Amino acid sequence: MEKQDILYGALALVIILIVALVIKPMATGEAIDIGLPTPAPVETPVPEVTQPEYTPVVMATPAITPPTTIPTPTPRPTWDPGMSTIEFVDPAQYGVSFNQSLPGGTRFDHTPLDTRLTTLGSITGRYSGTSQTIYMPYPYWELWYTVEPSGSLAGKDQTMSTSTVTGPKLSGMKGSGSSQTVMQGSYSVTIPQFTVQVMDGNDPNRIVRTITPPGGIDKDLWAGKTVEPVGYDTSITIPDPRPWKERFFEGERNYFFIINAQTLDSYTIDFKVPTRYLENSTSESSQ
Repeated sequence: MEKQDILYGALALVIILIVALVIKPMATGEAIDIGLPTPAPVETPVPEVTQPEYTPVVMATPAITPPTTIPTPTPRPTWDPGMSTIEFVDPAQYGVSFNQSLPGGTRFDHTPLDTRLTTLGSITGRYSGTSQTIYMPYPYWELWYTVEPSGSLAGKDQTMSTSTVTGPKLSGMKGSGSSQTVMQGSYSVTIPQFTVQVMDGNDPNRIVRTITPPGGIDKDLWAGKTVEPVGYDTSITIPDPRPWKERFFEGERNYFFIINAQTLDSYTIDFKVPTRYLENSTSESSQ
């Protein structure tokens, strides 16, 4: 055998080995076995990565206001000059008949309303003062008051007189001089006054109401005086307005009264409540 043949045989053997050991495993995806020991795989630890804390971010979204459509104003109707005179029409046009009587009101209960009042207490006096605190247990009550003034608004014994003034003889005046009317008597005038301040007993700084006689205090005017109005043939007699009345639509609380009285002989203040309040209270307490 020649040397060249041996070389060809060795080369063919190498090619077969390469195909069997390298090319075939690569084609089938197997590991290449070259006869050397394979080192064991080294596991590399995965580093612990700290996750950042999640902080939610709230973004304010501005409200979107839809565009406002301006309504078109309704044109104002013009006035018809021909409507200056308004005429009557047939009432049947509106379903109205004057032959039908209007229905009368009917009470559901046949018992008339009890309007009686009962006096719970009174204050009498002549001079100014402050009352004690009283409790008004009902939601509605009335204050009636009357006064008696000390005298007339005019001065004492006042009369009207007329005098004539004449000059001396040497003054050159002839005949009667000028005349004048003067007031004779006392010029002192008395003006009666009366005021009641209703105070809240639970809140002394609150004035519930200030009461004074309407039209002032004139004893002569109340004493059956008659007046003759202008333009009328008959006279009118002025009645005595006393007692005056005040209505209070509040209650169930404490009150006290500050009274200012001047030039009075006396005054009286009565506190009244509906009688039905007391009757209901009595019937409820007896049950």
